[in-house]
Amino acid sequence: MSRPQDSTAPTSRPAAVNLISAILVLEALGLLAVAGWYVYNLLTATATSLGGAIFSLILILAVAAWLLVVGHFFFRGMRWTRAAALVWQLFMVAIAVPTLQGGVVLVGLLLLLPPAAILLLLFTKPVIAWTSRTNSEPKTY
Repeated sequence: MSRPQDSTAPTSRPAAVNLISAILVLEALGLLAVAGWYVYNLLTATATSLGGAIFSLILILAVAAWLLVVGHFFFRGMRWTRAAALVWQLFMVAIAVPTLQGGVVLVGLLLLLPPAAILLLLFTKPVIAWTSRTNSEPKTY
């Protein structure tokens, strides 16, 4: 038995999906760079709480790995990745706004512009259609 074909589903990947996936991967690489800088500081300076510092490092690495997974599966068109990308971008906005208000404008803008782009593109029709395709076999992952 075949499934009915959805004529509104796109056949090729929209450019917005490529851009969102690239930004998610760049954010993950940025977190990995922060983790490397964090390890360097752990090795060269004395931490107030070594356990807390190691926990923070593990958390940074886990979030970076998760963002790589989300970026990869968003590129492939998985539906669940929209929610994961949305939640991370809201966290980024929650960090960027106080940074801007604290007077660190360049860092604040670097933290605010990628989430703003993703939040704008995430709800466009081509992106929603790409991640909601019903014309192919169901994906079980």
